[in-house]
Amino acid sequence: MSRYLKKGKSESDIKNADADIRKTVGKIISDVEENGDLAVRKYAASFDNWQPGSFRLTDSQIKTIVDRMPQQVKDDIRFAQQQIRFFAEQQRASISDIEIETLPGVFLGHKNIPVNSVGCYIPGGRYPMVAAAHMSIITARVAGVKRVIACTPPINGNIPEATVCAMHFAGADEIYILGGVQALCAMAIGTSSISPVDMIVGPGNAYVAEAKRQLFGRVGMDLFAGPTEILVIADETADAEMVACDLLGQAEHGPTSPAALITTSVTLAHETLAEIERQLQYLPTADIARVAWRDCGSVIIVDSREEALREADMLAYEHVEVLTKDPQFFLDNMTNYGALFLGAETNVAYGDKVIGTNHTLPTMKAARYTGGLWVGKFLKNCTYQRCTPEASVMIGEYAMRLCELEGFAGHKEQAALRVKRYSSPHKSIV
Repeated sequence: MSRYLKKGKSESDIKNADADIRKTVGKIISDVEENGDLAVRKYAASFDNWQPGSFRLTDSQIKTIVDRMPQQVKDDIRFAQQQIRFFAEQQRASISDIEIETLPGVFLGHKNIPVNSVGCYIPGGRYPMVAAAHMSIITARVAGVKRVIACTPPINGNIPEATVCAMHFAGADEIYILGGVQALCAMAIGTSSISPVDMIVGPGNAYVAEAKRQLFGRVGMDLFAGPTEILVIADETADAEMVACDLLGQAEHGPTSPAALITTSVTLAHETLAEIERQLQYLPTADIARVAWRDCGSVIIVDSREEALREADMLAYEHVEVLTKDPQFFLDNMTNYGALFLGAETNVAYGDKVIGTNHTLPTMKAARYTGGLWVGKFLKNCTYQRCTPEASVMIGEYAMRLCELEGFAGHKEQAALRVKRYSSPHKSIV
């Protein structure tokens, strides 16, 4: 039986002030709908103290930024993008168009058609999310999206140059220094200076997440992301230093970021609690990580790996590290997770920044019904059908009866017309 050695706040306790956020976001959306660029400029000035002549960077500005970026930074960005692009290309290659003859003369198929235009949001704030540029822009490009634009906020009144460099290398057609709800509204609704897109992707804070929720339907979305989450599943073979390091490494994202340990070892559980307190004494981001661990950290002790599996699937966390003697057991049996990190040799930071898998992943139990961002998110699986005249008669007879069963007279007539026309010896096909 599982028991909590430490338990964070309940989900209801750690939710943001949803009503206030909804109201604020709704007001901004309405304002941008009515006033376009004027509203966008007002909010950029108010929230980011940002009033450039144009939010879009020119080719010359981008070149200047890239030219002055240290070579090591450029090399590192290119290496990470090479890994992400390659894995995305393999995913794309696994997705095929099909056409099959299901019955004599009946041909059914599907095509995977890329979305025409995508807006990628690259967060800023305390941490310039350089890696988010790779994850969204490159993946859209590999999927075949024709127009990919990207927005990122200024940081302390300055252009985040490393992020711009990454956006450019990733292949963004248009780069805007614009953040927050106003950026999502500009991309989704469109203004006189920014043409609207068909889909928006990328992480962000609670206001960005709520903007995506309210704009969904007008445009497509990838995920409605909440605070980042990490779960470590460990047994007696794991060491407390690594477990604590990996939990705090994600807790630094924000004060509401859940971090959990599920373990079969009581000794490891207690050692990890002590080790977390030790590491918090010197971690540079301890001001954030300490609050997240205090309010949202959990330690669950279980009797077996099967019980650990059940608890992990109930949590359905975004990132799940498996530090056990048999990580394969969890790969073979676990069903609810955003991404798995198997064994001590890998960790969430690899996935977040460089190894090649996408870091935009489901949170808040969404892993029960969806995976993360990948090339398939940018593809529309569209079906089609065609029949020979003889097959149309055969299918039509079934369709007539089934339409009549449901009371759809007009539907029945569509089928009946084909049966009549294509079964007649003097048929006239038009």
